Amino acid sequence: MFKKTIGIFGLLTLFLATVSLAQQEKSLSLSLEDCLMKAMKNNLDIAVEVLNPELADISVSRARERFFPTLSLNVGKRSTEQASYSWIEASQSVESERTDYSTTISQIIPTGGNFSLSLSNYTNDSNRITNTINPVYSSTLRFNFTQPLLRNFGFKINRQEIIIAQNNMDMSENQLKRILQQTIYSVEEAYWNFVYSIEMLKVRNQSLKLAQDLLDKNRKSVEVGTMAPIEVLSAQSAVATREADILTAEAQVRNNEDILKTVINLAAEEKGADLAEIIPTEKPVYEKKEVSLEESLLTAMENRPDLQATRIDLKNREINLDYAQNQLLPGLSFQASYWSPGISGDQILFDPDDRFGPPIGKVEGSSTDAIKDAFGFTYPNWSVTLTLDIPLNSFVSRAAYAQAQVNLKQSMLRLKNQEQQIYLEIKNSVRAVQTDYKRVQAYKVARELADKKLAAEEERFRVGLTTPYFVLQYQTELSTAQSSELNAIIAYNLSLARLNRATGMSLKEKNIRFTEILER
Repeated sequence: MFKKTIGIFGLLTLFLATVSLAQQEKSLSLSLEDCLMKAMKNNLDIAVEVLNPELADISVSRARERFFPTLSLNVGKRSTEQASYSWIEASQSVESERTDYSTTISQIIPTGGNFSLSLSNYTNDSNRITNTINPVYSSTLRFNFTQPLLRNFGFKINRQEIIIAQNNMDMSENQLKRILQQTIYSVEEAYWNFVYSIEMLKVRNQSLKLAQDLLDKNRKSVEVGTMAPIEVLSAQSAVATREADILTAEAQVRNNEDILKTVINLAAEEKGADLAEIIPTEKPVYEKKEVSLEESLLTAMENRPDLQATRIDLKNREINLDYAQNQLLPGLSFQASYWSPGISGDQILFDPDDRFGPPIGKVEGSSTDAIKDAFGFTYPNWSVTLTLDIPLNSFVSRAAYAQAQVNLKQSMLRLKNQEQQIYLEIKNSVRAVQTDYKRVQAYKVARELADKKLAAEEERFRVGLTTPYFVLQYQTELSTAQSSELNAIIAYNLSLARLNRATGMSLKEKNIRFTEILER
């Protein structure tokens, strides 16, 4: 019998341990930092925005490809046949076969010029009896250089696409920083609202317990005949009201928990993770933080990612204006060429006294001889040209330049307006931090006084100097004071979070490295 009892006790212990483990698996203790890390990892808005700097980096690479050298190869063969109109050329028809092959390397340089190096070769074989060289091997080595001197001249003009692409990449990174800061604030807001709803539920439960205790006392007093039955009804009404408040508070806890789970995208970690109950491990604090309007404004001007993006956009507008202004200039270009031809082939020998007689011999040549002449610069040639191009539409239509001017003015006004809005936001945020801290101090005093007043009124009630009605009133005042203090503490923490967002310091304050986000 004893062994059987021991066995049942062991099974019961195992069952309770299993239930306890299951309950632990259904709960998830998270600090604010844990939630921030999960949001940085799982938040879908961040996942989308992280791709934009990558796309912008690809755009920079594409813009730089303009200055990559270009290699072109050309191979062709042609065969022709036509009637012979002179016995001097051929007896029946004139036939020829020509093979061309060439290689060209060209390079655009940052000043807008173009440099190219080419080697062209051809072989021509014909049945013309008058040819003194057949087949003919020809090679030409050529250097070409073209440089615009007015329109499309200069490093800035020709690197316009690269500079704008780099600026756009900086803008996309600042946009990502803005999303990160907004996400940080969203997590803080969701976390502290969740904590607030939990603490409010505790306040409601405490208030209900006080009302229930008073109801029990009233019932006992009615039973002994020292109190009117109507006092029981008053206490019952208060209990029912506070039970309804608890139902509302419980629903708010679940709602705020769902919001937090959505913000950190808890469902992305593993299947069923979003079903776990979150247990926040942090309590709201209200340590005083000295803030200065001037310092906060200066910090915002240096760190606000949206302001940085607007400034970069202004630079792009300036570059576009410079480019549009350059396009109004006439086109003056300088061209220089230097080439070295080489020729070789089988030389046909004829009798000097009979030029139209049959060949008497042949001196063989090769294609390498023509290439040697070309690379040896045996026959140097050069040319220099200046070309002036004056498009008439540049005198009539200046639409592109006017549009660039308007875009620049818009960007400048947008920047000024944004700076004004930031100043107003910083001013409000600093004031909110200072005011909310004072509210915490005031509500703390009010809660302490409400607690003392309730204790005093309960003592008066114990000795019969007051009625349950006033005790219930003081209980309600205490519950209101506790709620107000808690609300002020949460508001103070969120005011600090809004100030960090407004100054652009959220990432630094939470020790989140931007480069690590990009590398994920």
